[in-house]
Amino acid sequence: MTYPIPETDPVLVRDEVPSDKHVQPPALWRWLSQRDWRGFALPLAVLALWWAVTRFGLANTQVLAPPEAVLVEGLHQIFNGGFVWDLLASVSRDLAGFTLGGLAGFALGTLLGTSRLAELLVAPSFNAVKQIALFAWIPMISVWFGMGEPAKVVFIALAAFYPVAINTFEGIRSVNRDYAEVARVYGFGRLQLWRRVILPAASPQIFTGLHLALIYAWLATIGAEYFLKSGYGVGNSMIDGREHFNMGSVLFGLVVVGSIGALLNQFAVRLEHRALKWRNRAA
Repeated sequence: MTYPIPETDPVLVRDEVPSDKHVQPPALWRWLSQRDWRGFALPLAVLALWWAVTRFGLANTQVLAPPEAVLVEGLHQIFNGGFVWDLLASVSRDLAGFTLGGLAGFALGTLLGTSRLAELLVAPSFNAVKQIALFAWIPMISVWFGMGEPAKVVFIALAAFYPVAINTFEGIRSVNRDYAEVARVYGFGRLQLWRRVILPAASPQIFTGLHLALIYAWLATIGAEYFLKSGYGVGNSMIDGREHFNMGSVLFGLVVVGSIGALLNQFAVRLEHRALKWRNRAA
């Protein structure tokens, strides 16, 4: 005996078929899931150890302030103190010195890299001068430029000058000579040769020099504020905290210095990656 097969309602069939469209998670959750957070493991471990050492009395809290005291001091400086002005002063002089030193280093590196005569005349003296420790220049800089803002900017510029000059010189000298010969066959002039052959080929090392210069300039900024103490600055606020035995202020300054340095490093990495993206496409 056979039974008739009931007709299937197409409406019911459409309702029972599972949809292929999945609910998209929120944008913030997608952004968080795409990041690699393993780099935060060590800072969090240090923070936990710091808290435990101060919480259980394993260290003198007058010398090593607990994390919560540093947080309170930081909030006080941000909302009631001159932290914003200190930070703006440090970053502005850092960028001013980096720009001045970077331009000077790029000019000298280009001159030495493109002229054999300039290399023979200048390179021996340059190699001798670069052996002088950076902080050894402070007495002369303070005599020539005083203890104010010009002296700090010159000191920072000197820190940024060397890596840019050296890497620009080495980058230009490492350019394959065959590129220049091919460019001459196509009738390139000196400016075209520089702009379309030498500069693109040397750009990876030039950006490496700029990256190092940005880091060294920030380190020199804090050093200049330590040794040429006048006006606003993150380094100045740390010195004030030391003189008043306010270790919360000193440690908060260290956290700010490290954070700004990390941000500058990330900025340099992203800028270098974006500027040299054309090389990856060409490869």
